Amino acid sequence: MFYDTRIGDHGLPHNPFKACVVPRPIGWITSVNEAGQVNLAPYSFFNGVAGDPPVVMFAPGGRKADGPPDGSKDSLANVERMKEFVCNVVTWDLREAMNQTSAPAPAGVDEAAVVGLEMLPSTLVKPPRVKASPIHMECRYLQTVDLPSDDPSARNAVVFGQVIGIHIDESVLSDGLVDMAKLKPIARLGYMDYTRVDEVFAMSRPSWPISQDAAD
Repeated sequence: MFYDTRIGDHGLPHNPFKACVVPRPIGWITSVNEAGQVNLAPYSFFNGVAGDPPVVMFAPGGRKADGPPDGSKDSLANVERMKEFVCNVVTWDLREAMNQTSAPAPAGVDEAAVVGLEMLPSTLVKPPRVKASPIHMECRYLQTVDLPSDDPSARNAVVFGQVIGIHIDESVLSDGLVDMAKLKPIARLGYMDYTRVDEVFAMSRPSWPISQDAAD
C-alpha cells in the first residue's frame, strides 16, 4: 500500500506512522516552573542526537487545553523558561507509573506526587530525579526548533538539551557496562503498544574494504 501523508487517506483503522518508526525510547522528562512546581511527563519522540557533547531531544507535540495561549505543554513551557530538565530512563518496573504520568493533568499538578513517586535532588540542575529510575540525565536547554504544525493553534516543537550530568545506579552495571538485561528498558511501538528489551546481540563494525564473507 501507499498513501500520501499530506492527505492522510491511508484507509486503515489507525494512522500507521508511529508503528513504522519503532522502537522509540521514552524520555520521562522532569521540569519545574518559576514557582518550583514539578512536572513529570513521558515523551516517546525522544532520543540521543549527538555524543560530543552528549545531546538529547524530545518533542512535546500536541496541545494542552489549559496551557499557554500557544498550546504549549507544561514540559515545553517549563524548559524554555527555566532552561533545564532531567530525563529519567523508564524501565519495565516503572511502566505503570510512567503511563499514569501521561494523563492530561491541569497545569501546576505534580504528577510524581500524584502517582506516589519519590524524587531525589539533582546535582547540577533544579528539576528533581525519579528515585526509582536507575539512570538520570541532567540537561541544560540548548534550543527549540518549531516544525510545521497541522494544528494552527498548537506548536509542533522539538527541544534539544545538552546532557551535563549522568547518574547510573551501580545495580545495572556489569563489568563497567550498562547491562540491558538488568536495566530492562521499555520503548514505545505504534498505537498503545510497548516493548521491553529482552534480547541483545553485538556486531562489530567492519573495516574497509568490506570482505565478501562479511557481506554474506
